[in-house]
This record gives sequence, structure tokens and C-alpha cells, in this order.
Amino acid sequence: MASLEIDKSTTALVIIDLQKGVASMDRALAPHSASSVIANAARLAESFRKNNMPVFLVHVEMSNAERLITITDDQGWNNNDLPKDWSEFVPELGRKESDIIITKKQWGAFYGTDLELQLRRRGIKTLVMSGISTNHGVESTSRFAYEYGFQQIFAEDAMTSMSAEMHNAAINIAFKRMGRVRSTDEILGALL
Repeated sequence: MASLEIDKSTTALVIIDLQKGVASMDRALAPHSASSVIANAARLAESFRKNNMPVFLVHVEMSNAERLITITDDQGWNNNDLPKDWSEFVPELGRKESDIIITKKQWGAFYGTDLELQLRRRGIKTLVMSGISTNHGVESTSRFAYEYGFQQIFAEDAMTSMSAEMHNAAINIAFKRMGRVRSTDEILGALL
């Protein structure tokens, strides 16, 4: 594996769905706990901010009226049962005024949002990806990013899924073909 070099002037951090409702599913997450994913994402965010690099905080917020309704075998959750603070970012991220907030209505952060516009206006070419869940929000966003021509670095230990199998499939099959998979420490080391 080649050493990691990061151009600080053209790289942004994208944190997917580290919000109270998603993080509260900690018992159902693997291979990493929500608390360890949040801690690693917070470390990345702090380093990016210190280096004057953009931090994009993405959360999903929707009502049943806005929900994408498709015919599937598993409809997921009923939005009527969600607590009011479900879509609020976890406080451990230390949200700053300089962070760019993206509100999405489905898994991916590009469709129906201004994420691509915000990245292009800042001259961003490389995305460091993190969040919950690896094979839903992160992977869906990453597939769009790949097709839009962005370089990607995946912070493996700053993301997790509903099972280790789902996480590892995204990491080892999809992400290694769309970019580079690294640990939080390797990414932080490249920012020194």
C-alpha cells in the first residue's frame, strides 16, 4: 500500500449521518461501535478544522411525506416513531460555524442536495469519507462521488454498519475500487 499524501488545499472531510438517532443504534452496529466511530470522526474533524480544510456534516432528515417510497421487501423504520432530536448531530463532533451542513432525504448525500455544488465551489478534488452506515449512507454517497470524478479516501475505523459482513463487503469490494482505504491514524498522519 502506497503512503498517503493529502493536498490540504483540495481535500474535504465528509461525515455521514453521525446524528443522535443513527448513533443510538449502537448495539446493532459492527465491527466498530458508534462511540469509536464518533471519536475517530471527531478527531478527523478537529484536524481538518485546524488545517483550515472543509468539514461537511451530512444528516438525514425527513417526514413520511418526504420519504422515498419504493416497493421493497424491507421498508425500514416508520418516521412517525422517531424522537424530535433524531436528526441532530452528535455533540461529540463539536460542530463549528465553519462546517458545511448538508441535509439529505435518502441514503446518499448527493441526490437532491447541493453537496456537489458546495464541493466544486471550494475547489475540492478529494473526499475523506466517514459515517454510519458503511454500506448505506457512506457507500451510496461514495458511488456518486466516484461517478462525479472525486478522489476518495475511506476512513475504515471512522465508519461502521449493521454487521461486520456488510461493513467489510463495502470496504473490501466497493471502496478499494473507488479509492483508498486507510485508518484514522494514517489519515491524521498525512495531515501533519
